Amino acid sequence: MSQPTSHTFFDFASLTERERYKILIGTVIPRPVALVTTVSRDGVPNAGPFSFFNVLTHDPAIVAIGVENYADMRFKDTARNIRETGEFTVHIVDDALVDQMEICAIKFGPEVNELEEAGLETVPGQYVHSPRILAAPAALECRRHTTLQVGPAREIILGEVVGVYVRSDAVNPENLHIDQQLMDAVGRMGGNTYCRTRDQFDIKTLTKEQWEERQAIK
Repeated sequence: MSQPTSHTFFDFASLTERERYKILIGTVIPRPVALVTTVSRDGVPNAGPFSFFNVLTHDPAIVAIGVENYADMRFKDTARNIRETGEFTVHIVDDALVDQMEICAIKFGPEVNELEEAGLETVPGQYVHSPRILAAPAALECRRHTTLQVGPAREIILGEVVGVYVRSDAVNPENLHIDQQLMDAVGRMGGNTYCRTRDQFDIKTLTKEQWEERQAIK
């Protein structure tokens, strides 16, 4: 009989903010990456990646991104723009987009258009003013639903998805099946590490009857 795996316990009340961050990004993996575009009140486009991101519900369709403030508590461009306009677009990052995504992560000033710096071609949004990155396999156009101030350094922005673009060769418009291999999405791990999603497997959840039948055979 194999020995049980041992675990190390961390009391978050005794850890610093940085230590809690390291534990969380190393355990909650992989995390999807959102490359978020916004437009300032003055019309300057902005783009930035966030890995504190996920979809929360489909009815209504809500996604969440966690945005950290600067050290002096100023809002990052993404958070400020969403507060001012109430709109943003979330792009799913694939393997081909990683290098340009990293350029968008550079801490440029608010007057800099990261999309131009990264050489990303865009078109206007359908329902929102934030630009859509053509190279992304999917783009979720969102309107701000709720902003949660969870601490002095971070806020969680909930956005209601009002429309989605998906690569035409990756989606069947009749049955809405999306080809995960063609999406070729990447995920964020701990530190500076990312992962690819090409190694996949399927699991179909059993019905109660199927489970009972399987147990009866043992």
